[in-house]
Amino acid sequence: MNRYLYTTPPIVKNLIIINILVYLATVLIPKFNVLMGTYGQLFWVGNPNFHSYQLITYMFLHAGFAHLFFNMFALWMFGRTLEYQLGSKRFLTYYMVCGIGAALLQMLVAWLSGETYFTLVGASGAVMGVLLAFGVINPNDTLIMFPIPIPIKAKWFVVLYALLELYLGCSGREPGVAHFAHIGGMLWGFGLLYYWKKRRKIFF
Repeated sequence: MNRYLYTTPPIVKNLIIINILVYLATVLIPKFNVLMGTYGQLFWVGNPNFHSYQLITYMFLHAGFAHLFFNMFALWMFGRTLEYQLGSKRFLTYYMVCGIGAALLQMLVAWLSGETYFTLVGASGAVMGVLLAFGVINPNDTLIMFPIPIPIKAKWFVVLYALLELYLGCSGREPGVAHFAHIGGMLWGFGLLYYWKKRRKIFF
């Protein structure tokens, strides 16, 4: 029996719980929603509302139920296996590095394009890092691409997803979505995995 399929390890479980609780608080408590909108989401570094801690708090805020649901579902789907493989402490480090790295790349792209009025919320960058790690460590595991029921190996799923994010980010077809944050999460995750591999902290 594969424990990855039947149990949720502590970091993944607690991340999901925290995200859900924060979302419910923003929906049910107007003052908390205003507080998070002012101080919790990530602002451009030159904005007077910017604070360094927003590089972390933005990961726990979501723009709506669908945004929250798909991020937490992907974290649950891929994070369980990954936490068991990396260990809880290393998984949490990986998750946070990907989330912060995602924000940094999005800010860099915004600065280069002159769009420094942006704000950023959501766990998508960190979750994309989790997806990347799953594909790197478990390259031949078979996934099903929703909504098209076509089985595909994890490594090719990750490559196709990364290319799609790059295309959407460069084309500007979805201006409300931080595609470069998604790419940033994957890039920082890839770099951290290979740093650990070189230091012989993980093997794949």
